[in-house]
Amino acid sequence: MIEIPGKLKIPDNELRFTFSRSSGPGGQNVNKTATCVYLKHLPTGIEVKCQQERSQALNRFLARRILAEKIETLIEGRKSEEMQRIAKIKRQKRKRSKRAKEKMLGEKKIRAEKKKSRGFRPDSEDW
Repeated sequence: MIEIPGKLKIPDNELRFTFSRSSGPGGQNVNKTATCVYLKHLPTGIEVKCQQERSQALNRFLARRILAEKIETLIEGRKSEEMQRIAKIKRQKRKRSKRAKEKMLGEKKIRAEKKKSRGFRPDSEDW
């Protein structure tokens, strides 16, 4: 189980581990043993690949930590999007100031006058 203190708990049954041979520095140990860890979180589909260290156990630990950080970032991102949506609705619903109302009504009156003048058509007898 991956656990971030006080925040996030990810059970092992939601994770899929795959191990393969790493590349890069590390000598014979890296070439012969499967030290690269590929970790997938099944519910979200987030994938992490870690081959930073020479030992599989350490790479597994690092992969779990990276995955937990990614999931936490995803959750926080959704929360902040929700907070922005709520703030927008609050801004839309709050009352306008007196000055803003007067300005808006003045613009509406001007627009109405323009539309009225467009609609006026003299009769053919007046020509």
